[in-house]
Amino acid sequence: MSDAAPDRPLALVTGGWRRIGAAIARRLAAAGYDLALHAHHAHSFDAALGAELADLGAVVHPLAADLADFAAAEALIPAAIAAAGRVPVLLVNCASLFHDDSVHSFDAASLELHFRVNCHTPLLLTRTLARALAGAEGAVVQIIDQRVRNPVPDQISYTLSKQALHASVRTMARALAPNVRVNAVAPGLTLPTQDYDAAQWERLCALMPLGHLSQPGDIADAVLHLATARATTGETLFVDGGAHLESFPRDFVYLSR
Repeated sequence: MSDAAPDRPLALVTGGWRRIGAAIARRLAAAGYDLALHAHHAHSFDAALGAELADLGAVVHPLAADLADFAAAEALIPAAIAAAGRVPVLLVNCASLFHDDSVHSFDAASLELHFRVNCHTPLLLTRTLARALAGAEGAVVQIIDQRVRNPVPDQISYTLSKQALHASVRTMARALAPNVRVNAVAPGLTLPTQDYDAAQWERLCALMPLGHLSQPGDIADAVLHLATARATTGETLFVDGGAHLESFPRDFVYLSR
């Protein structure tokens, strides 16, 4: 990888080595950002993705941290600064914990863990970035979930933690104005897992008001827009094929089987 170009801004993306996080990293690299990319474990660093990002002109700084460990999480931005030699101007909180539970099965430990990873740590990172910027301009994009608009009763610890992060966006935007803008992107169902087959996926597409689901590139486009929209703060962009306009009775994995 080449030496950092001083005129390229630095972005820190949590969960930036896979799935939607990797798509965000690609879009930011193509737009002229250098990247501090976080993963839970160092063995998740992807050499092929790193080479792809370098070909797009980005210098990539791999960082590993357990986001359930508050001390490790709060050390993440100082680590990015030490690695890149400058403060990130963009933080994308993309990493999430997603376990399946219900109102009847969740317990205090599951609730606490989901809130640690999906709400508390993004807020701590947001504050740490604001302090590091020391009055300079910066932006934060929280990746939430379209279900915050019309919640389902599934994965309840995950759902509640994302609702809490969503509720924080306007408050943090007001608290950190005028220097740090805080916005959110709410994806819908975007990438299939082994829980879905092709036929169900097609039926789910047909349920969306737009007739299709979101793609990773759609999420990345929204992040880049909010990263550079200097007159926008406290907003949530729903990028979900219109799913938030409907009220589904269950999580998508249970629908159209």
